[in-house]
Amino acid sequence: VDQNCHNTNTNTMAKVNTAPIKWAQRSDSLYITIALPDVKDESINLENQTLKFKGKSEGKDYEVDIVFFKSVDAEGSTYKVLPRSVQMHVMKASKKDGDDDEEEEFWPRLLKDKALEKNQVKVDWDRYVDEDEEEEGFDTSALEGGMGMGGMGGMGGIG
Repeated sequence: VDQNCHNTNTNTMAKVNTAPIKWAQRSDSLYITIALPDVKDESINLENQTLKFKGKSEGKDYEVDIVFFKSVDAEGSTYKVLPRSVQMHVMKASKKDGDDDEEEEFWPRLLKDKALEKNQVKVDWDRYVDEDEEEEGFDTSALEGGMGMGGMGGMGGIG
């Protein structure tokens, strides 16, 4: 019996659109932008492997459901809904102890799934740096209500 012909999940209500994602990275973190204006009713669920987002923009429903290329540190990450986008500063998971022969590294892509990446994710060229040219982290002032972190070298274990 072919069980594929009755998809009970068909959402007869509104079509849910996949939200466009832009991203850039530094060796220790990712900067992810969901490029939707005036997002309402958002729900953002960041786990150490996945990001799920739902929200409304200009009357349409959007969602993101992605699996990251590698683990991230959900607790150390922040996000903010801004007028023209939702922006997230996501920390990469740090290496486990005893693994110290490797620095944190640049990922070849954001998603585990290469094909999905091509369709859904674009590089954020405004924030992009080449791995060899990395000098500093992201300007995250937009995420902190304008409060700079005072240029701490990433070692500030606050919390």
